[in-house]
Amino acid sequence: MNAPAAQAPAQLPAQLPNLAKATLDDKYTLERGRVFMTGTQALIRLTMLQRERDRAAGLNTAGFISGYRGSPLGGLDQALWRARQHLEQHHVKFQPGVNEDLAASALWGTQQVGMFPGARYDGVFGMWYGKGPGVDRCGDVFKHANAAGTSKHGGVLVLAGDDHAAKSSTLPHQSASPATITRRSHPPCRISRSTSSKPA
Repeated sequence: MNAPAAQAPAQLPAQLPNLAKATLDDKYTLERGRVFMTGTQALIRLTMLQRERDRAAGLNTAGFISGYRGSPLGGLDQALWRARQHLEQHHVKFQPGVNEDLAASALWGTQQVGMFPGARYDGVFGMWYGKGPGVDRCGDVFKHANAAGTSKHGGVLVLAGDDHAAKSSTLPHQSASPATITRRSHPPCRISRSTSSKPA
């Protein structure tokens, strides 16, 4: 049998050498170009980008993330622990809550940074995460925090993970359910940020 004729190696694309420089940290460190990341990693990067955006606007802000570790977003806390070094460089503190209420209360407290003299930061942006029953459980905190509003250079992003089959919850939860929305006794939480800086 005759052996197949050897083929000339195909030309490598010009971008290929750049792939050799790629690292797993690119998702948190690369300033330009494409990065591949999961949705969870994108949430983490979002906090770093907010700090950079504020700094470009002349603001000295910090970030605070807290939530319930048993939520359907449970992988978020693990990714946050792994990204700790990058978060610290961007003045973002991750402190998981013992429960949803304490995490939400801690985030509410971050929005009071301007109420007292000697604050180290111009504002604190925050992120809370939990599951549906945790949203119900935090109704009082969310209602009061929503009524009080955010600090001038602060704001809080609220993330609620659904647990349709009650796999990690005492009750099933689906945020898009009209019955769930109409049963709520508190107004819906607003994702707000009151600032005078123009959007990028």
